Amino acid sequence: MFGSAVVAAVAVATELKLVTFDGAEDTTFEFQELNDPVMGGQSTGTWSVNATGMFGTMEGQVVNVPSLAAPGFIKASAEGTFVDVSSALGGNLILKVRSTTADYTGFRVSFAAGTVAPSYSCAGGGSIPFSRGCFKTKFMVPAPEDAFDFQEVRIPFTDFSDMWSPATGEHTAECAEDADVCPTAKSLGSIKRFEVWAEGVDGAVRLDLQEVSAETPSDASSRGRSHVSEQPPMEYDSCSGPVQKELRFGLSGRDSPAGIPVAVDETESLAEAVCCDKRMLNYAEPQFLYTAPDIALYSKLEDGVTTFYDSVCGKPLFQAPVNRSLADFKADTDEHGWPSFRKAEVVSDNVLTDQDTGFVTSVCGTHLGSYLPDEEGPRWCMDLSCLAGNPVDETSA
Repeated sequence: MFGSAVVAAVAVATELKLVTFDGAEDTTFEFQELNDPVMGGQSTGTWSVNATGMFGTMEGQVVNVPSLAAPGFIKASAEGTFVDVSSALGGNLILKVRSTTADYTGFRVSFAAGTVAPSYSCAGGGSIPFSRGCFKTKFMVPAPEDAFDFQEVRIPFTDFSDMWSPATGEHTAECAEDADVCPTAKSLGSIKRFEVWAEGVDGAVRLDLQEVSAETPSDASSRGRSHVSEQPPMEYDSCSGPVQKELRFGLSGRDSPAGIPVAVDETESLAEAVCCDKRMLNYAEPQFLYTAPDIALYSKLEDGVTTFYDSVCGKPLFQAPVNRSLADFKADTDEHGWPSFRKAEVVSDNVLTDQDTGFVTSVCGTHLGSYLPDEEGPRWCMDLSCLAGNPVDETSA
């Protein structure tokens, strides 16, 4: 079973168009060019739409800003009322682009939502009062085999943050680590500004933009971003088998080890790294992961008591809330940043607790989290990645 590959099931594709240049009323906008964030900047650029109206072009030169001794930017921006793409939360933004400067490493894209001053937000990046709501991230343009070919660049919405430096464009907080900076369904339903940038890197730039669309989470697994499960190398693998293909609570969407502090194989999903890779034994999934917009654990809890199952073997591990209220469970969890369980909520036959080391594992070898008692008594502080499995009917195995 070790080293086996598992490919996610194919789903029907749905793309929601945000920007086109074909004259369509809902998706055609007038872009304007803006250069450098300070007076005296020397970056220059232009924006134009080709004669047939099939794409727009941003072209120019990014040059150091003398007063900052740092590269400036050029960008093209459009404001208006964009199509509601709230259903794409957990999916991707898709850019259809091409570039004769594909080796340029300063391309970025941003969109403003949930703000009454979109242009102000996209100048401040959350660093100045009332400038939250402009979500930004980097992207690369693959070098095409044919200079005339447009290519699709998929950017997970979880790569965006509305906290970034207006001087450098670099994130000051990451969505993978702080859910407060992530796009939400509400923000994706009310986009008011869209921008493409060349920023923070000196050099000549040309970017042709043909189309922008959003891709729903089911599509993300079927259109080039299917996760191919690779168990950690055998010498690091503690689990009895592969992580389940379809995890609950949105965890299957976390198909890379982004947000963890240890170098593991890039092919591992978050669950494979956190739950099975011995190199992660002393570390946890990102704090407050359960609050991320694509997971939103509290909105997915069952009425009454929710059972949490092993992400590998499907055995029941915890049930909550038991002998306390749901509000108590949430308060305990929110205080620490990881799902937190008390003694009555542990399925003791399936959970192994080493009180000397604090390590908690399942009988299947899955690393679950840490035993961290507090003034209220025994407490199991767990990684949701490892509790997101589906139950397995062992009688039919």
